[in-house]
Amino acid sequence: MTMIFGIPVQALLGQLLVGLINGSFYAMLSLGLAIIFGLLRIINFAHGAQYMLGAFIGYLLLTWGGIGYWPALIIAPLAVGLFSAIIERLALSRLYKVDPLYGLLFTFGLALVLEGVFRYFFGVSGQPYAPPPLLAGGTNLGFMFLPVYRGWIVLASLVVCLGTWFAIEKTRLGAYLRAATENPSLVQAFGVNVPLLLTLTYGAGAALAALAGIMAAPVYQVSPLMGSNLIIVVFAVVVVGGMGSVLGAIVTGYVLGLVEGLTKVFYPEASSIVIFVIMALVLLVRPAGLFGKDA
Repeated sequence: MTMIFGIPVQALLGQLLVGLINGSFYAMLSLGLAIIFGLLRIINFAHGAQYMLGAFIGYLLLTWGGIGYWPALIIAPLAVGLFSAIIERLALSRLYKVDPLYGLLFTFGLALVLEGVFRYFFGVSGQPYAPPPLLAGGTNLGFMFLPVYRGWIVLASLVVCLGTWFAIEKTRLGAYLRAATENPSLVQAFGVNVPLLLTLTYGAGAALAALAGIMAAPVYQVSPLMGSNLIIVVFAVVVVGGMGSVLGAIVTGYVLGLVEGLTKVFYPEASSIVIFVIMALVLLVRPAGLFGKDA
């Protein structure tokens, strides 16, 4: 059996795969957070609940309506995005001109309400959600066995993250978004409906969280606690990458997922805190984050 630093290569590659899968979800969730913070300047504590909501919509579509995974990949993000856009228009939009702490407290309260509702109806135990038949089984790569669904997660998240980055950095809509971040009054003067842009941005960020949720359902099971268990780690990823940095969210999401996976191999006791240790070190050296802009 091939060994690397005394670790069987199969075990090492297996943990790297787990880290890459976790990193895929970190990247997608931190990307949504970065988009929302970059334009709205809102620290969206409801992001984990929106992730959980996406998973539950997929689960309910399957159990109550017989609607499978592939349609749910479209329906769940659209439903959560629409719901979140309504919340932004009715409540969050009233908080933009006050201290940002009010937005954080509102989204934190919203997360508690959503989690409480689903805990009341479904309890705290996880609900199984099978992957679609097309993605069932696995492939023997010779040096390891790769579950097909895990490979799909990595590829799909890369496509989503890079597509979102391209839309923000290389398109006219992205230019409007970036300009509205710097000078919303000027953008409004050029005929752009900035309030609508803010609403669509919040809805799109929430839709990204919901998409990650429905993709995570077959891996982690569907539970009201799945968002609260993950959101603190995702916030750490965003801080390391730089608050509001789209590229930083993507890169640090994948890298920190891999680092976490490697830590589970070489020093398992530290795997649950390694991301936070990295965050502390980055803040000491570069408070704005690796890809953030200094004030």
